[in-house]
Amino acid sequence: MFRCSTFVPAMAPASDKTPGFCRDCLAEQKGEVRRCHACGSPRLVRHKELYDLTLAHIDCDAFYAAVEKRDNPELADKPVIIGGGKRGVVSTACYIARIHGVRSAMPMFKALEACPQAIVIPPDMEKYVKVGREVRALMQELTPLVQPLSIDEAFLELGGTERLHHDPPSRTLAKFARRVEKEIGITVSVGLSYCKFLAKVASDLQKPRGFSVIGREEAVEFLAPRPVTTIWGVGKALAATLEADGIRIIGQLQGMEENDLMRRYGSIGQRLSRLSRGIDDREVHINDPAKSVSAETTFFDDISRYDDLVPILRNLSEKVSWRLKKSGIAGQTVVLKMKTADFKSRTRNRRLEDPTQLADKIFRTGVELLEKETDGTKFRLIGIGVTDLGDAGRADPPDLIDHQSGRRAAAEAAMDKLRDKFGKGTVETGYTFGGKGNR
Repeated sequence: MFRCSTFVPAMAPASDKTPGFCRDCLAEQKGEVRRCHACGSPRLVRHKELYDLTLAHIDCDAFYAAVEKRDNPELADKPVIIGGGKRGVVSTACYIARIHGVRSAMPMFKALEACPQAIVIPPDMEKYVKVGREVRALMQELTPLVQPLSIDEAFLELGGTERLHHDPPSRTLAKFARRVEKEIGITVSVGLSYCKFLAKVASDLQKPRGFSVIGREEAVEFLAPRPVTTIWGVGKALAATLEADGIRIIGQLQGMEENDLMRRYGSIGQRLSRLSRGIDDREVHINDPAKSVSAETTFFDDISRYDDLVPILRNLSEKVSWRLKKSGIAGQTVVLKMKTADFKSRTRNRRLEDPTQLADKIFRTGVELLEKETDGTKFRLIGIGVTDLGDAGRADPPDLIDHQSGRRAAAEAAMDKLRDKFGKGTVETGYTFGGKGNR
């Protein structure tokens, strides 16, 4: 075990010359004021580097719940949880529900114990995707350098857009936030910095409707008192390892040599060293390729029988296949994910000889992996997916050993045509007929 000391300097207060503006009316602010001199709003932003920083992280506030509240104003002042039935988990909780202790990924029964008065709404992904695209379209009006992280968040690089928008990036982002609220009816939080890591940290600081700035000059002292879990990649396991070594806050990492951290923790030691000092050279990339495509479901009641799990796996395999085909990509490693009744995860994978888009191959590989897991264990969740993604041009060459594979592929192609023309429920396999794959 080793320990290291920490030095946490005081943050320097803003001076009268620190630039700032009102986020509601955009009036420039002078001096140490708490409310806008033009409109009286307290939503001011002031920072020495306010007009120099260009990299932002934008995150929609409690996105799924916000969309539901927008569409049903009667929910405005009520706690809302988006999620499955009693056996599901929380997808999103509004901020009122969060006050009661509800958190994303919390089992639904625990969420309802914490907030029994909550209104539970099943997720409507088609609607959320539509709204997410509307928000992203507004982002792309600001800059072509938009890198989505998920349906409701993205990095933006606005360097060089000043002449286009006749404003520095910070004011352009404030206008964007107002526009989203007015035109789409939800709110966003903005984090502005010089690197991805700190822009993401900043967007979480003042949610909802936040606008936070972290500059170069203050990065090290800003990070010093924060828990090590603030750093990307520091989950529960690594945090426990660091805790055992007496390291709880980022300032302790700042006082250690990078080589020492790498000797102790391997390659992640370099990340700990650099991010603890606010060093992050990653750029904003357009359309970063997805790393995996998957689908999963949580059961209303635990399932242990192989015969009951197979049709569900077939249904999920067809969803994954459909997404691959629509995206023009293929995967070469099939991944089976299961979660037991006591919330323990199992992940099994198998690499194929060639990439595939076919539900048949994904399903058959998944079934082979599933057979070894159905030993009487009760499962509450199952998922199937593919990784090692690439272009579909190399996918599914003729199989010289399995002569029936060509016929199954042709049958699947015919089913796809019927589904595209008449809807997904038009034709089913024997595995899923009668709803057996939709538990």
